[in-house]
Amino acid sequence: MNVLIINMLIMSVLYLAGCVNKSTNTSRKDVDQWISLFNGKNLDNWVVKIHHHNFGDNYANTFRVIDGKIQVNYDGYNKFDERFGHLFYHQPFSSYHLRFKYRFTDQWMEDAPIFTFRNSGVMFHSQDPKSILKGQDWPISVEYQILAEETEGTARPTGNVCSPGTEVYYNGEIDPRHCISSTSSTYTWDKWMSGELIVRGDSIVHKVNGKVVLKYSKPTIGGGVVTGFDPAVKRDGKLLTEGYIALQSEGQGIEFKDIEIKILGEIAGR
Repeated sequence: MNVLIINMLIMSVLYLAGCVNKSTNTSRKDVDQWISLFNGKNLDNWVVKIHHHNFGDNYANTFRVIDGKIQVNYDGYNKFDERFGHLFYHQPFSSYHLRFKYRFTDQWMEDAPIFTFRNSGVMFHSQDPKSILKGQDWPISVEYQILAEETEGTARPTGNVCSPGTEVYYNGEIDPRHCISSTSSTYTWDKWMSGELIVRGDSIVHKVNGKVVLKYSKPTIGGGVVTGFDPAVKRDGKLLTEGYIALQSEGQGIEFKDIEIKILGEIAGR
C-alpha cells in the first residue's frame, strides 16, 4: 500500500511538472511571436485624436484603409488649419519590438507648416489619447520621425527621434534638441521603407531597412513644443517606460502597412 501511494505521488509530481513546462514553453512561444496590430481591413482597435477636434472624431476621414494599407489622406480638406492628427492603437505597451512599412504619397497640404513636407512619424510612450485636450496639438510622447528627400542631393535621414513634451538622453547625457538625426541614408518619397523600433523600458533603438541608425535612452516628460495640454498630465521629470503607439498626420499624405509587434515584456495594464 505504501509503495502504491509513493508511486501515485511520483506520477502526480511528474504530471504537474509536465504541465508547468508546457505552460512555460507556450508563454515563451507567445512572447516570441509577431502580433499584427492592423488587420488590413479596417481601423478596429485604433482610435483617432486630431487637433481642434474631440477624441474619436476622424475629421474628413483623414485615416482610412485603402487596399490593405492605413492611409493618411486629405482629399476631404479645404484647409489643413493645423489639424495635426494621430491614430492610436487602443492599448499601451512597455517593452517591445515594433516593425512597420511606410511610403509617402504625393499629397501635401500647402497651408501646413513647411517642415511637414515629406515628414511624418510614429509616436510611442505617448500619453493616453483620451487625456489629450481638444486644443492640444501633439501628444506628450516620443517620435520615430519619418522623412524623405526634399531636395535632390541634400541629406535628409529618416528614423530620427523627436520629443514633443519630452526629453531624451543621447550619448549618455540629456540632449536639449527637439529632434536628433539618425545615421540613415536619404531615401526618395515614393519608396516603400521598413522601420523598426526596439523599446526595452527606457532604452530605445531605431532601425531603418534592417540597420541600426539611432540609440538613446531615458525618455522623460519635459521640454516644450507641445501646447494646449492639461498641466496635470505633463509631469516634468517623469521617466517614460510605457505608453501608446500612434501614426501621425501632419499635412503630408502617407501609407502604412505590415504593422507588427513582438512583446519583450508585459503589455502595460495587464
